[in-house]
Amino acid sequence: MNYDDALNYIHSLLVFGSQPGLERITELLCKLGNPQDELKYIHVAGTNGKGSACNMLCEVYKKAGLKVGLYTSPYIVDFRERIQINGEYIPKKDLCRLCEQIKDTDVFVTEFEFITALAFLWFKEQNCDIVILEVGLGGRFDATNVIKKPLCSVIMKIDFDHTAILGNTISEITMEKCGIIKDGSKVISYPLQNKEAFDEIKNHSENLVLPDTSELSVISTSIEGNTFIYKGEKYKTRLVGIHQVYNAVTVIETVNSAGIPVSKSQLIDGLASAVVPARLELMSIKPLVLLDGAHNPNGADALSSFMENYNRQIVAVVGMMADKNCEAVLKKVLKYCSCVITVTVNENPRTLSAGDLADIAKKYCDDVVTARDYDNAITLASEKSKGENPIFVFGSLYLASAIREKLKNFYNS
Repeated sequence: MNYDDALNYIHSLLVFGSQPGLERITELLCKLGNPQDELKYIHVAGTNGKGSACNMLCEVYKKAGLKVGLYTSPYIVDFRERIQINGEYIPKKDLCRLCEQIKDTDVFVTEFEFITALAFLWFKEQNCDIVILEVGLGGRFDATNVIKKPLCSVIMKIDFDHTAILGNTISEITMEKCGIIKDGSKVISYPLQNKEAFDEIKNHSENLVLPDTSELSVISTSIEGNTFIYKGEKYKTRLVGIHQVYNAVTVIETVNSAGIPVSKSQLIDGLASAVVPARLELMSIKPLVLLDGAHNPNGADALSSFMENYNRQIVAVVGMMADKNCEAVLKKVLKYCSCVITVTVNENPRTLSAGDLADIAKKYCDDVVTARDYDNAITLASEKSKGENPIFVFGSLYLASAIREKLKNFYNS
């Protein structure tokens, strides 16, 4: 099995969709010798901020000299981005070998369960000191929740998303996320949770740690990142947006609670070095072009808080999934835009067509154009920008993955 064969086989499992439950992954891992039982974890759930927090944690522990496994989803640049050790993607030969090993068990699993088992196998083989484990969907019945007691459970910002699976209220969604909490383990929560979410988290945890925002002072925020003081210590992030400050203080409290020695300088350096694709990622300075994966109301809140600095001059390129709350997202962000270019995200069967998306966008912006494809969208945005107005590309991580390289080539050629 070569690399393309392995990827094609893994992606073929997508036909089974998302099927919550731990029975299949438990059976599979048992046949593989339960590699997950011999690793230490920080387990991260939430609606928004999981990827940023996981990458910051990985950088901090890497600076501390540890061998750090990182499991995240979805990917932006390369499929192997989902499974890393100290910033290095799983080698193709290892992915192919482990793919065959799992396939030979003849256990029926979904795509996400298969990839999760593969990650556990590789992290165990490589003797990782710690694994930063991001929940795929929800928490209680997510495949990652087969692990036993983690060093810490982290609940990032909770909001409405995947309501057909997780529930229609914040309390129901939070209950699913809190399914990762194990008896006696410390729980760290994002500090600005909705009251319903916070009450539910408190009900599930006897050892809740909450960042103290009274000891937080934001010095500056810009397209270059953030500078802030927390509990008397100065920190910087390259991750853009005020929400990343709150993600960072959640990470600080997680590191302080996990029980693995990390010096102040290692914590500071780790936070300062973390970068994550498609999180208000800078593609060009002139014109300013930013790529973001915002695809739900809370992500739109974070994006719009940054957009408001640009006085309705923004040219937006938007592509979204049909099963997302597109109207709520567009209502929040398009008030800062002078023009909207909609595009169909061709890589996913759940996509909303550019035409249907434009119909929604027209409620919130007078100048809406549909693009034939990604290249046409970039060209139209460039023409509308006239080299001056900022361009924001957002709506889906699938869009970000598909258009990112094209943006880099267009603005750096």
